[in-house]
Amino acid sequence: MTDIKAGTVLPARRTPITLTTQDGLRLIGELAQPEGGDPAATLVCLHPLPTHGGMMDSHVYRKAANRLPALADVAVLRFNTRGTASEQGKSEGEFGAGETERYDVAAAVKYAVDAGLPNIWLLGWSFGTELTLKWGLLPGVQGGILLSPPLRRATDADLENWAGSGRPLTALVPEFDEYLRPDEARTRFARVPQAAVIGVDGAKHLWVGENYVRVVLSEIVRVVNPVALPGGNPLPTTWVG
Repeated sequence: MTDIKAGTVLPARRTPITLTTQDGLRLIGELAQPEGGDPAATLVCLHPLPTHGGMMDSHVYRKAANRLPALADVAVLRFNTRGTASEQGKSEGEFGAGETERYDVAAAVKYAVDAGLPNIWLLGWSFGTELTLKWGLLPGVQGGILLSPPLRRATDADLENWAGSGRPLTALVPEFDEYLRPDEARTRFARVPQAAVIGVDGAKHLWVGENYVRVVLSEIVRVVNPVALPGGNPLPTTWVG
């Protein structure tokens, strides 16, 4: 039995991928899938602001890819948006302030659809939540999960588009977020009747701390593959292999 810690990497099939956008850019990515079978659900991860260090290897996404294929039968597709670099490599192009990244979101979703990946959900974090809300209503997308949504680039019109789509949204909002806190988030997301806003006590925008990462990953699985949480319990903290 192994305790699951910050650096734990559980078994999975991990494949480097390249996404090609409609405007001709090549984006670096990785797809992690369950080692022994097909996934029950798929996360397409949209990372935090690259001009402030956000990338596909940002810690919550790295830990999701390291754990969720094994613990929850969830495939995790991560990639660097245009102009973004990480240990995995640098994507072509330049930062588009959330506008030209629409092509990046579309390329990632198309890859997942074309690969036959099931039950596709967008998972946005900070800047990635803006991309989800603005550009995520694409064929094949079941819904969205938002981590620390600032609701700065995304407008009320974007929220109303989600409301009209009927697709579910879940927002995980830190109690001490530097941009948008739970009470204000509930007010803003009231435009989307199917949106659930979950406040996370003690957390901050970047979800620093293993306890908060575990909360985030468990709530993600609760949305996309709840049968992986018997009795509604959180994800396990040990791995028996």
